Amino acid sequence: MTVDVVNNSNQKVGAVELRDEVFGGRINLSLIWESVVHANASERQGTHATKNRALVSGSGKKPWRQKGTGRARVGEIRNPLWRKGGTVFGPQPRSYDYQLPKKVELGALRAALAQKLKDGQVVIVDGLGVTEVKTKAAAALLRGFGVTGKALVIDIHPDDKLAKSLRNLPNVTCVPSSRVSARAVMHADRVVATRGAIEKLQEVLAV
Repeated sequence: MTVDVVNNSNQKVGAVELRDEVFGGRINLSLIWESVVHANASERQGTHATKNRALVSGSGKKPWRQKGTGRARVGEIRNPLWRKGGTVFGPQPRSYDYQLPKKVELGALRAALAQKLKDGQVVIVDGLGVTEVKTKAAAALLRGFGVTGKALVIDIHPDDKLAKSLRNLPNVTCVPSSRVSARAVMHADRVVATRGAIEKLQEVLAV
């Protein structure tokens, strides 16, 4: 598979060869689903909490004696069966994160990039950069590539000026190639990547 490489003026300056064993073949959507679910779970705050019988306010004294009153036995007013009592097995603060095999993460990223390449939603550029830190210049750069809406910008080491210029654009995310995820790729309408980033990703995903 050969994909054109353009410059900042959106003019073709070359091409990059992509291996079919990496970005070709069947796209495993189930791996993408697993990676997205894992990424969403890891970002959950998990700060929910309810009070059990040890945490609710109230006396721990036995309201009446065990036998002889004709009433049901009870140990304390914080009893979960009573109004304003504690909650049984209620949610407690916890982390929703879990371990996902590295091969699954790499397979999901490989499938996500292959899907975007198949749909023609990937723009490969020779290099990315702006002369000054200015959001207007970064927005104009993306428009020059025909990129509108949600976009993901990938570089091996993103230029500091470009990263600062892009961070004010609400629907644009700029990440280094070592931290790109399948969820970020699938969330974007268009992917803008440098030649070096694509070659680096291909090298990692070929393993």
